[in-house]
Amino acid sequence: MLKSKTFVKKTRSGGIMKIVREHYLRDDIWCGSEVCTECKQEETVLQKDTYIESNLCSFPHYLLPDTNIVLSQIDILEDPLIKNVIILQTVLQEVRHRSAPIYKRLKDILHDKEKHFYTFTNEHHRETYIEREQGESANDRNDRAIRISTKWYSDHLNNTPTDKRLKVVLLTNDRGNKEKAEESGLLTYRCKKQHTTVTSVPQDETAVLTSNEITSSKVLFPEHLPLSRIQSGIKSGTFQQGTFRASRDNYLEATVFVHGEGDDSTEVLIQGLQNLNRAVHQDLVAVEILPLNQWVAPSSVVLQDEGPKEDDVTEEEEEAELKSGPSGAASRKPTGRVVGIIKRNWRPFCGMLFLSQIKEATRHLFTPADRRIPRIRIETRQAATLAGQRIMVAVDGWPKHSRYPNGHFVRSLGSAGDKETETEVLLLEHDVPHQDFSQAVLSFLPKMPWNITEEDMAVREDLRNLTVCSVDPPGCTDIDDALHCRDLPNGNQEVGVHIADVSHFIRPGNAMDLEAANRGTTVYLTGRRIDMVPELLSSNLCSLRSSVERLAFSCIWEINDKAEIVKTRFTKSVINSKASLTYAEAQMRIDDANMNDDTTKSLRGLNRLAKILKKRRIEKGALTLSSPEVRFHIDSETHDPIDLQTKELKETNSMVEEFMLLANISVAQKIYDEFSECALLRKHPAPPPSNYDILNKAAKSKDMVIHTDSAKALADSLDAAQVDGFPYFNTLLRILATRCMMQAVYFCSGMDSDFHHYGLASPIYTHFTSPIRRYSDIIVHRLLAVAIGADSTYPDLMDKHKQSALCNNLNYRHKMAQYAQRASVAYHTQLFFKSRGILNEEGFILFVRKNAIIVLIPKFGLEGTVFFENKDKPSPKLIFNEEVPSLTVEGHSFNMFDKVKVTISLDASNVQHQKIRMSLVEPVISGVSVAPSEPEPEVKRAKLDR
Repeated sequence: MLKSKTFVKKTRSGGIMKIVREHYLRDDIWCGSEVCTECKQEETVLQKDTYIESNLCSFPHYLLPDTNIVLSQIDILEDPLIKNVIILQTVLQEVRHRSAPIYKRLKDILHDKEKHFYTFTNEHHRETYIEREQGESANDRNDRAIRISTKWYSDHLNNTPTDKRLKVVLLTNDRGNKEKAEESGLLTYRCKKQHTTVTSVPQDETAVLTSNEITSSKVLFPEHLPLSRIQSGIKSGTFQQGTFRASRDNYLEATVFVHGEGDDSTEVLIQGLQNLNRAVHQDLVAVEILPLNQWVAPSSVVLQDEGPKEDDVTEEEEEAELKSGPSGAASRKPTGRVVGIIKRNWRPFCGMLFLSQIKEATRHLFTPADRRIPRIRIETRQAATLAGQRIMVAVDGWPKHSRYPNGHFVRSLGSAGDKETETEVLLLEHDVPHQDFSQAVLSFLPKMPWNITEEDMAVREDLRNLTVCSVDPPGCTDIDDALHCRDLPNGNQEVGVHIADVSHFIRPGNAMDLEAANRGTTVYLTGRRIDMVPELLSSNLCSLRSSVERLAFSCIWEINDKAEIVKTRFTKSVINSKASLTYAEAQMRIDDANMNDDTTKSLRGLNRLAKILKKRRIEKGALTLSSPEVRFHIDSETHDPIDLQTKELKETNSMVEEFMLLANISVAQKIYDEFSECALLRKHPAPPPSNYDILNKAAKSKDMVIHTDSAKALADSLDAAQVDGFPYFNTLLRILATRCMMQAVYFCSGMDSDFHHYGLASPIYTHFTSPIRRYSDIIVHRLLAVAIGADSTYPDLMDKHKQSALCNNLNYRHKMAQYAQRASVAYHTQLFFKSRGILNEEGFILFVRKNAIIVLIPKFGLEGTVFFENKDKPSPKLIFNEEVPSLTVEGHSFNMFDKVKVTISLDASNVQHQKIRMSLVEPVISGVSVAPSEPEPEVKRAKLDR
């Protein structure tokens, strides 16, 4: 059957265009049920045995939810016990238009064969398609289409003689839709009534249905503007749109990052509850810039949301604690207020329940693990069971008369403090894909036993005779890179960097490739590794272990005595590493004059050239920064940390770094020369001048000047910054300079014009040397292979828009992996101090705030906060000088880089946020309180971008 509509449309030029829209209807669309004998189906999705343990529906039944149920109760549908659900095409289309994240989650459920969710194409079925009636809204028409389809399913399945008891249950929370469905004789339940009768399922996922009952009538926040007003305001310049970033240190403050043309971006400061206006971290918001006389400076106060507050608390009462920064015009920043939400970026949040003090109460506050997320009010009847558990909660909405958003319980993760539970929370909070590899992915692994074939040897250069070795950290099993150095007859030297040929095993577009592209990077936690590719590849077939033949992608240079490159070539190869060394083992070989074997000679040649390369790179303006990094010694049985030390870098660390950098630069130039529009490169933007404010103030306090006009000027200034009798001063200054840097990012050459890498002082750069742990390197390998004729191309590789989208995901995954790694270090640091008790250690003041100092303990690479306020006692007199900066407490002045002595211990009074507590020992200040310290998770680490 064919339904068609014909209408005319006026064009811009004034002409008339006839439009014909055809809609085809069929009568051979299957119902998807095993019990059906009428449909001639090749395969079925909906099961015959459809029992769900339910007190309400004791008979076999299929569930058919309407659109609003899917949008508001997707967590229920994801529950493993909920199976045999019919998703209508009408519902799928509405969800797609209204919420992309929920649509993706629904599609994932539909693809899960164990869930038995079936998509019924009701809009193209002859008996279920309906026309929109005159005067009927689109929403009413869709509700009617859902009822018609439910009626068809009920009649259709009841015509099947095999099982007359099978029923179709329509789920809707719309009162009008429910009444009309019941009038038509349909079995209809509200989601809450049906779901709460299902046994073995958390009984709080439907609390959203009563969220209107738990808010007060007092308006606390301004109304959000409708999207149409926001769009016109952005177009006229009245409003700006950007990403909302809540402060970790002050819950009454946030910034909105507004993207401009090119690199012209600004940050708008938001202060105060009403100006924050219910925006949540990472939401896309619209802001209105306030008049210049209302601009303020960022607060210098560390302010945590210490406990639940009632909805009738006044804004003045809550924000009396908020202290803005210095009032000088130079310190003020563009300040604004949130006027509307363009796109919510809500996700299920991990945290713990803050139980109500009211006996038998069902309303409780959930405290997220991430301090940037506000507390969430939920209704639950199992608070006693959930106490002490790490749980997940989803946000449903944030009414203007509620101090906190409303949400519902999703699932429990386990007991708080349990190592596996805390690691799970860490991975979920940082959006790290960590599920086991699927069978679809594993099916693309090579069959074992695997060997290099004659066909492989025919297209590769045989380098098995070379004295190749790898140098890595202790315990490394995913060895990406190996090196060799040998003398040439003409007096020059040949140096090779050999990289695991992962792209040989992972072919474009297959399930393993798609999974690696999604994961983006391997994530290294303390004592655990989340692989980007299956372990058979990462730790075996691709790992360049010693004494086994491996496939490699080699970058080989001819280099003279001055470390100048004479010739460069790239080749697919086969190697056999002669030694897998640690940095310490390689260093001992170099230093031991009695060792003169081929491997040691190769290492000495590499080390000599690396020193020249590094010196030349620094002369060109490359930065040598610093950041404290720690290494844990883990107990082999309990897996708890038994020792904590800062990492000691050796010459061999620098040796490997230099040749990895050189290989990355050489490959970057090659792939850009061949593919100027689609090369995957990496850049490091120069920081804006304002980023250096804290560095300049620190130097000024010691009567020094730091020049930041260029990377070269900065490097020279840091080299010259020395204080007699204070050797650690230069290290502190470099740590501070690291905090000023921008994040390095991947980009597609055809979508950008600025290629410069600021930190390395290189005009072009990419990542080639770690394909086992970085997907970016796999793409670079593919580009290089096409460039040298070693492999064929494919459409996505040459599509700059798809490359750019891939880069966005890689940047996101890389950033979240870094945060997850730091959070893992912070957690294991807490475990270490839990077993060690109280320690006294010397440290240096890294930052000064209005009410606190932030102290760095070099021995442990640990930062902590000492507060100079005490809620139980009169606070000491505090005088804050922002220009120096310094804080005077009871007559004693604290300045940046001052040496102090502190007591370090673990504060476990708050199970949700256990913290390292620091208290001042020297100098002694009366009336000083202490507070838990929180290691800053977004600290930039000073690793060379290899």
